[in-house]
Amino acid sequence: MAQFEMTFGFRGPYQVLIDAQVIQDTEKFKMDLVGGLERTLSGKVKPMITQCSIRHLYLLKEVPQSTKEALILTAKTMERRRCNHHVLDEPLSTLECFNSVIDPKNSLTNKNRYVVASQDEDVRRYCRGIKGVPLVYVKRSVMIIEPMATSSVNAREGMEREKFRSGLKTRATELVGKRKRDEDDGDPVTGERQQVKSITEGDEKAGKKKKAKGPKGPNPLSVKKSKKAKVGEQNDQKEETRRGGILDEALGDPDAGERQETRDPVTDIIDGAFDETQDRAAKRKRKRKHKSE
Repeated sequence: MAQFEMTFGFRGPYQVLIDAQVIQDTEKFKMDLVGGLERTLSGKVKPMITQCSIRHLYLLKEVPQSTKEALILTAKTMERRRCNHHVLDEPLSTLECFNSVIDPKNSLTNKNRYVVASQDEDVRRYCRGIKGVPLVYVKRSVMIIEPMATSSVNAREGMEREKFRSGLKTRATELVGKRKRDEDDGDPVTGERQQVKSITEGDEKAGKKKKAKGPKGPNPLSVKKSKKAKVGEQNDQKEETRRGGILDEALGDPDAGERQETRDPVTDIIDGAFDETQDRAAKRKRKRKHKSE
């Protein structure tokens, strides 16, 4: 029934047209008619019977009276589908009655979405030619639903093709409208091209190699020089200046004394300390005399 629901719009509870022979066979095999229909159709059902089918039960002759009464009682529990044939002296056959109920205009469509439960092969053959008619019958105490008929399958495929075409047309209309909006906005690049462009630019950026990051060396201009080296340079300069002054004085330079007098007193202190250090180092280097034995 899922195929009939998607294609022809069937909904529960399903309206099931039942003929007199189905009622007789289910009573014969001690079957639950409504329960069997619900299990077969996988949903709630609304059993219906025509006026002609009830008259067929009343006209049974080769059936015991008790059985006939039980069959009529079962039929009365169902919803009566008026076929307007009760005015006739004799009821119509099941085929003629069902034809007037299912497809009165011979349009080959199941307008009211009936499910047909019939034991008559002629009735089922006729209903197979109408699009969208599920068929149910009883065989050896088993209730069976027939596969979808060829007419119904063709109708389903035609509807699917129509939906596919309408989807393509809708998509084409949306694309044309989008292009027109882009042209009106002055943007020659459509949304799809813009997407391709962004993907290409992303690939190019990803392809560029990035420089390896790591710890950088200190700025040489911001490095503080060592104090020891600076003090050593100052001492060397002072020593050269002092020695130069002594040499100039020995050679008779008249300005040597002035340069010597203008020296910084701090420099003199440093020089004195340096001389004392030199004298101590010389004394340590003297060899000690060992006593002879």
